[in-house]
This record gives sequence, structure tokens and C-alpha cells, in this order.
Amino acid sequence: MLVAAAVCPCPPLLVPDVAAGAAPELDAARAACTDAIGVLAAARPDRLVVVGPAGPSARGPHPQGARGSFRGFGVDLDVRLGSAQGEADANSRADAEAAECVLPPSLAVAAWLLTRIRWSTAPLEGLGVGEPLAAERCIEVGGEIAARADRVALLVMGDASACRTLKAPGYLDERAAGFDAEVGRALGAADVAALKALDAELAHELKAAGRAPWQVLAGAADGAALSGELLYEDAPYGVGYLVAAWS
Repeated sequence: MLVAAAVCPCPPLLVPDVAAGAAPELDAARAACTDAIGVLAAARPDRLVVVGPAGPSARGPHPQGARGSFRGFGVDLDVRLGSAQGEADANSRADAEAAECVLPPSLAVAAWLLTRIRWSTAPLEGLGVGEPLAAERCIEVGGEIAARADRVALLVMGDASACRTLKAPGYLDERAAGFDAEVGRALGAADVAALKALDAELAHELKAAGRAPWQVLAGAADGAALSGELLYEDAPYGVGYLVAAWS
């Protein structure tokens, strides 16, 4: 059963080493992410599942200990999704397999956030989901995740639209602000029905990478009666960044 969830954006710029001189611009977002993950820890889950958008080669499960890197962004920084199997099992097959599993950027950012707060509350795993995943399947996957343990927490990574300004990655689209506002409202209110009803085609046109992960959250939260709080909402680079906590 889902007992808590944190929703965070996933731009590599959240990592100060990647953002370099622009790092202070996302200080408020980083602080909000820390607060949201704190809600997960306070819920004392049996298991944490991290869900984020992924390209074709990185979709599917990612075990605890899977590695990620920001070298593609010009930074000599590697991360792991939680600890590996443990020092005593460092040479085990499970640890070797985890080391070979490469995280998509969204889960690498999540790994960095979890390392930053020294997450040790519960075992964890990652799941990369792709843009083609239909809403119905996202919701079904969420339900499967919630059934994995008595107390499950979700860390949901994903950006809103990338079309908020002329300089945004997707250029300016007048529909973007309204789309992001509705997503922010739904996340702040823990409105499961509204997240399930998100228009996947519109989200794709607006380059909202968080659509599938948010609908996985909706499926996991169905019937959990959680309350939500929107902790951060902004579009500093023409991309909507939202942080929310459910408990």
C-alpha cells in the first residue's frame, strides 16, 4: 500500500556541479526536494520505488546499487541508486548486475538527491518509464508497485511542460502555462482522478516528461486517501518544475 510520495523535477541542473555558476537559481527547488523526500522518510516505508522518464535503452527496472553518471553533461560525477548490496556482498552476482545497470538521467538525479540526504530508511529500486506508455498501463503499473509491500513510498521524478517561454527547449506554447497549473493543482491536492485524466497527447506536444511517472503515481495512490502539498512551482528556464509531497 502506498503510504507516501514525493514528486520532484529531474533536470540535471538540480545537481550543483552540473549547473556550475547557475546553481543558486535552483536552490529553492533543491530545498523543496529535500523537504519532500523527508516526508518519505517520516512515513517509515518498507520499500521505496523511484520512478522517472527514460529513453528506450533505460526503460524498465533498475536495482538498488545501479550506477548513474553526469559525465555526459561535462561533469566528472558518478552516483549509485542507494547503496549496493552491502560490503559483504560486494563481489556477488547481484551487486555486479546492479553495477552494470545504467540509470537514465532522471533516476541519476534521484540517486543524487537520495545520496545528498543519506537515504537509509528502506531498500529501494528504480523504474524507468517511457513516453509511449499509455495512461491505462501507467495506472496499472502504479497499482502493482503499491502492492509490493505493506508500506510503499514513491519518489516520482518528472518535469512539466518545456514550452513556457520563447527560449524554452520546446519554444513558447500558449497552452503550457495552463497545463502546468492544472498539474500543480492536482499534485498539491493529491487529486488522483485529475492525474489519471491527463491528456497524454497534449503532454507529449508540450514535452512534459513527467506525464507517465505522474500517472504511475495516480495508479499507486488509488484508494490510499493521501493528502498532498505543493512545495515548489516555477519555470526558471521555460520548463515547469514542480515539487510535491503526499502523505
